[in-house]
Amino acid sequence: MKRIGVVVFPGFQILDLVAVSVFELANKEAERPAYAIEVISEHGGQVRSSSGVQIDTQAFDDPAFDTVIVSGAMDIAPSTPGLCAFLGRALAASRRTTSICTGAFVLAEAGILDGRRVTTHWRFARELQHRFPLTQVDEDRIFIVDGSVWTSAGMTACIDLCLALVEADLAVEVSRAVAKKLVVYHRRTGGQSQFSAMLDLEPRSDRIQTALTYAKNHLHERLSVEELAKVAHLSPRQFSRAFRDETRQSPAKAIENLRVEAARSMIETGRHSLDVVAAETGFVDPERMRRAFLRAFGQPPQAIKRAARS
Repeated sequence: MKRIGVVVFPGFQILDLVAVSVFELANKEAERPAYAIEVISEHGGQVRSSSGVQIDTQAFDDPAFDTVIVSGAMDIAPSTPGLCAFLGRALAASRRTTSICTGAFVLAEAGILDGRRVTTHWRFARELQHRFPLTQVDEDRIFIVDGSVWTSAGMTACIDLCLALVEADLAVEVSRAVAKKLVVYHRRTGGQSQFSAMLDLEPRSDRIQTALTYAKNHLHERLSVEELAKVAHLSPRQFSRAFRDETRQSPAKAIENLRVEAARSMIETGRHSLDVVAAETGFVDPERMRRAFLRAFGQPPQAIKRAARS
């Protein structure tokens, strides 16, 4: 049975403990229980989270786990020498060492991330790169695997990370069943963006939200301002003005962002040709899609496709 050690410390983010649920449900879905889960801390006993909720933990002892998972925190504070020393031993003794969210700072302080590609919560990515220049931080990834070290983005990205661990250990069918029980989409790929075009728009009115939802579900169509205005029950002029006021973008720019996001997801998660991706997401031809990708990501679709394959 694989030992999973979830490392917590005073002020940890309690949402990260959802990782435990992924392995718990995997035990129920597998032919036989595959994981033994332990929540551990430097001194053991009760450890208070940033929300004030306390959990019981076991003190650091044997560092030979199958997988060590370091939780993150809302406020980044220096790690204790004891915590860093334990993680150094665990890296050598365990099969995998992982971090959730700002837990990457803890691994970095322990010297584990030097020379590695890593990610963390987008809000703290540049700080991580600045404080630990030997790391190679990619702030726009859900999770990254570099050898035996796995790092994830913030908050609910821990679910994607742990589903990927389960998939690697057991089977895709098991991780898919776990995702279904958690009522989440089957895990996002590690290379998928942390950002969402829909969330970034944040319209205030139901009319503009309805038009955006319609657009996202009909990206393969032309989606003129007149068509979207009709969905929103506004005149084209009223719609364009209201759209800019609420989203700070023109309708054309917002639709391009939705198309780019959908196209990138298709490229990263499927084996479609770029011609098919362009047609399905409304770009008409690959050249228009290429120009949109350069504006959005600074690289063409071919580069993202190569990265996804690797």
